[in-house]
Amino acid sequence: MRWINYHHLLYFWTVATEGSVTAAAKRLNLTQPGVSTQIRLLEESLGHPLFRKRGRGLVLTNTGRIVFDYADEIFSLGREMLDVLGGERNPDAPRFRVGVADVLPKLVAYRLLDAVFRMEPRPIIEAREETVEKLVAAMALHEIDLVLSDAPIRPDLRIRGFSHLIGESGVSLFASRELARKLKRRLPASLDGAPFLLPSHGTALRADLDRWLERHDIQPRIAGEFDDSALLKVFGQAGEGVFAAPSAIAEEIARQYRVAPLIALDGVRERYYAISLERRIRHPAVVAITESARGVFGD
Repeated sequence: MRWINYHHLLYFWTVATEGSVTAAAKRLNLTQPGVSTQIRLLEESLGHPLFRKRGRGLVLTNTGRIVFDYADEIFSLGREMLDVLGGERNPDAPRFRVGVADVLPKLVAYRLLDAVFRMEPRPIIEAREETVEKLVAAMALHEIDLVLSDAPIRPDLRIRGFSHLIGESGVSLFASRELARKLKRRLPASLDGAPFLLPSHGTALRADLDRWLERHDIQPRIAGEFDDSALLKVFGQAGEGVFAAPSAIAEEIARQYRVAPLIALDGVRERYYAISLERRIRHPAVVAITESARGVFGD
């Protein structure tokens, strides 16, 4: 089995980080020839050059960039280990690994996860935001304990999982205060031709919004389509268009983004699911989330 000399790797990483052998030698408190020798030994052991000269400096080769990425991760993990063992983190604290679908409003995710912060002993939350597809795949590999989503798991994902409905909310339209003043007089007719900021196609909310607009014979001017719900609201705050958000958190949305509610959408509701590998929820953090959600989103 081949082994890597981590001292050599450290010298290489320092040179790449500092940008020169001279700066790296000063940081490492070594001589320049000594550092250069260690780099050469690492290159010989790997069988590839890691640097090439450019003018008076050094730049990474393609292999050098690959090795640097691995070295950066290795030394980052080493620092993290020392932090844990040094008491900056509690290595014995329970951890709750949760995936949050990128289409889920951040304020909703906070409401759902807030119950975990009030648990005793309080677990450390490891939150990961991605598409539902990637999160469910990670859960199947036991990298995640739970996925929070706005839709149940799709059959075509072919992953054995269970979708637990944990809450739902009505949906309202919001706009910047200036835009809201222009639109409020003749709602919902005034929305025809108004700029809209919509979630991307393929989301449950987008399908419901399209049906509501069609039902009321409203043809909006689509100003933007977004995967990220938080970014969508930032553009809404700037007055770029009307956007939809859960009615259950209307006060927080109005306060945080300084926008005004326009109208509650009849027949449009958002649902929130906890997707797990268990048919029956047993994880204490998941139990806390589901119990808390019933009170928060019971409208």
